[in-house]
Amino acid sequence: MNIGRLIQPEVTELIEQRQFALLRELLEEWGPEDAAEIIGDLEEHEQAVVFRLLPRELAADTFEHLEAETQKNLLQGLLKDEVASLLNEMSPDDRTALFEELPGAVVKELLTLLAPMERAVAQKLLGYPEGSIGRLMTPDYIAVRTEWTVDRVLDHIRRVGSDSETLDVLYVLGDRGRLVDELRLRDVLLAQPEATVSSLMDDSPVALFANDLQEEAVSVFRKYDCFVLPVVDKDGILLGIVTADDVLDVAEEEATEDIQKFGGMEAIEEPYLRIPLPAMIRKRAGWLIVLLVGEMLTASALAFFEGEIQKAVVLTLFLPLIISSGGNTGSQAATLMIRAMALDEVTLGDWWRVMRRELATGIALGCILGLIGFLRIAAWSAFSNVYGEHWLLVGATVSIALVGVVLLGTLAGSMLPFLLRLFRFDPATSSAPFVATLVDVTGIVIYFTVAYLVLHGTLL
Repeated sequence: MNIGRLIQPEVTELIEQRQFALLRELLEEWGPEDAAEIIGDLEEHEQAVVFRLLPRELAADTFEHLEAETQKNLLQGLLKDEVASLLNEMSPDDRTALFEELPGAVVKELLTLLAPMERAVAQKLLGYPEGSIGRLMTPDYIAVRTEWTVDRVLDHIRRVGSDSETLDVLYVLGDRGRLVDELRLRDVLLAQPEATVSSLMDDSPVALFANDLQEEAVSVFRKYDCFVLPVVDKDGILLGIVTADDVLDVAEEEATEDIQKFGGMEAIEEPYLRIPLPAMIRKRAGWLIVLLVGEMLTASALAFFEGEIQKAVVLTLFLPLIISSGGNTGSQAATLMIRAMALDEVTLGDWWRVMRRELATGIALGCILGLIGFLRIAAWSAFSNVYGEHWLLVGATVSIALVGVVLLGTLAGSMLPFLLRLFRFDPATSSAPFVATLVDVTGIVIYFTVAYLVLHGTLL
């Protein structure tokens, strides 16, 4: 349910009536997630007005939940002191995500508004490569030592816990801040007060590397089913932590990008209604031009078989059926493979197993569709002469061609993602339109080749 759209008329009416006290009371009833939704659905000139009415603590939490575009609008509409307060109270990972969306000159200016300690953290996170795990992490975690007792650990949590991103996991550090292990708070609470940290350890921490790509964090979180992971450098020194909410954002962006590419376009970085029209056209035109050129090959293939078409016009009746069947099966196979690769269900080394499986699947699907096509022609021929006296041969042509085209579509759709991955391209670019165009051209060749072999001496 979209809370913002439900109460937007009420909020707008209160702004127009200058009933700011009532509006403040209304907003205080909602949490930061709902308040962000409400502000995001307002007009730009209303967003800063409403945001200023939020209590300071709620405002900071709400700002982190706003979309990047809304955050940028608010930064332009707020006073310098208000912006400084917001930036200093934001969590480091969310602040870094905001800075990534802003021009370099603006980021440089905003960094001057941060407190010295916060500025040092921000500059360190921005120093990691764009798209790396280092940009996602926050340095707000609780670290303990192996020789500490449970009593000392609990005292330490009481003193510094309010500044930590999470209290559920504690990180055990060795010499020079090297990560040794991680402890669940539950295990600490259930242990005896005099027990040491070393007695609770199992020496099996799972960690991310700061310079790795953010997509790798998604895979690790999925594999180990965890909600927070430490981030270390190449020497094992603990640098920060990454939480599940940040990884979910990455997973959503990655899935959105793959879906857009699979639809036959470049990925867009902005919400649909906010991306400029020229940028939208540019993102979509490139692949459409490529596909149009590909479809020109279809016309060339038809021209090559012009003689056969003139002799047996009945063959053209089944062209849409042949082409669409190959394209549909190819799109199915491509979708299955791209998703399986995204979930690490298959790797490059599995290509032969996949090919054998898709070979059997393609033959089976082709036989099913071929049988249906033949029965359809036979049924029509029983009541009419639309397919002529050689309807049996026409039916055989369509059936055999369907087996070949469906098999080709299945193999092309399943193998293209492997080929792209081999050459370090994104498998999602073997989109459904691309596979369909490829199968269109080759499907025509298969269809008329089968027709020539089966109908030679009769219709051809």
